Amino acid sequence: MAIGTKELAPVELDTFDNEKLFEELKKAKEELFNLRFQSATGQLESHGRLRAVKRDIARIYTVLRERELGIRATPVAVEAPAKAEKAEKKNAGKSSAKKAKAAVESTDDAEAKAVETKEA
Repeated sequence: MAIGTKELAPVELDTFDNEKLFEELKKAKEELFNLRFQSATGQLESHGRLRAVKRDIARIYTVLRERELGIRATPVAVEAPAKAEKAEKKNAGKSSAKKAKAAVESTDDAEAKAVETKEA
């Protein structure tokens, strides 16, 4: 059985975006500071909690580093409903052939922009 909080299991950390991970990291570091302070003053009741918080911090750092290296995928942002409705309205009057052509053109535009930014 792994030591740590259930909310910060590796499976759960995969669903968090980087901003949420940094927030969790900040909270865990604050908790670790408070636990160390309690330990130094003799007020700490659960010494195992120190170990659990340290492991949570290590897990968060690991996920962030793996995302930086491209080992672990960053969660994909869900498209807002307003944007989806706007795209549907835009393509509502088009036939399937025109929709396919528009999709190819938008992909080509995206690839061209990527090449331009890469060259610059």
